[in-house]
Amino acid sequence: MIEMNVAGIALDAATRVPIVLLKDSTERRALPIWIGQNEARAILSVLENQSPARPMTHDLLGSCLTTLGVTLERIIIHSLQDNTFFAVLTLKQGETTHQMDARPSDAIALALRLNSPIWVMEEVVADASIPVDQEADEAERQAFRDFVDNLRPEDFSKSRGGGERSNHLQ
Repeated sequence: MIEMNVAGIALDAATRVPIVLLKDSTERRALPIWIGQNEARAILSVLENQSPARPMTHDLLGSCLTTLGVTLERIIIHSLQDNTFFAVLTLKQGETTHQMDARPSDAIALALRLNSPIWVMEEVVADASIPVDQEADEAERQAFRDFVDNLRPEDFSKSRGGGERSNHLQ
């Protein structure tokens, strides 16, 4: 799993549908998730430190969890099927842990309110993320190509005891 943070909300240029953008800690991969208008407002209100006069749905749910002694340990965006993302809330009360199905947009809005981490499965990041820093990606690929191009057979050796392979280059 990869921990990600909310980078912001954008609008799809063609459809004007809101997109929540998650980024990994290196800020080299971004995961766009199309969401509804209400969920976008709920996420934006936290990002912009706005407090509504009355609690909104995600505020109310967060207050209920806190009052009942339930912590939101994390949310996990675990799969992508037919262009739809799926998530779970990992809730803990005492020694008991529960996972509840949730829409990623609702899970993100709640996680932001409760300062809970947002995790995404590697497969989802691999399938749906977009590169943010293409120059850094290319530099990394070039460094690996240079490494492979400079390998020689003598760089690999067998250890002298028992015929096992060495776990390091000499």
